Amino acid sequence: MKTVSLPNDIKVFGMQVKTFPLGISEAFDKLVKMIPGGFNRSFYGISYMEEGKMIYYAAAEELDPGEAEKYSCKRLTIEKGEYLTEALNNWRSKTDQIKDIFSQLVNDERADKTKPGVEWYKDENEMLCMIKKNGQAE
Repeated sequence: MKTVSLPNDIKVFGMQVKTFPLGISEAFDKLVKMIPGGFNRSFYGISYMEEGKMIYYAAAEELDPGEAEKYSCKRLTIEKGEYLTEALNNWRSKTDQIKDIFSQLVNDERADKTKPGVEWYKDENEMLCMIKKNGQAE
């Protein structure tokens, strides 16, 4: 487990996956096809619990102001700060491992359980599972 620092908020836009977890792949496929340039930008999965239900958004980094509106998507922000992370290489063939990695991250005493989990799809091979650290000293 490593710590990654995001120096700035990351503005993203995307769509809620109403059939979580079944619809994740389809949502990302739709997003990638909708936005020109494919993996020339980072993609993210953002998840949190609300009223006992998992809420999940497939999202892309907003490179130009107004993209969220242009593509009729919801705008979200990934907060700057320190994150506990675990890399998953060759992620397309290991999606079944993601929930276990997040379980490990959330159970770390440094994890801020009030913040969303973030999947950062850096490219076609590398993905980071990320949980924001709480404000306590290490």
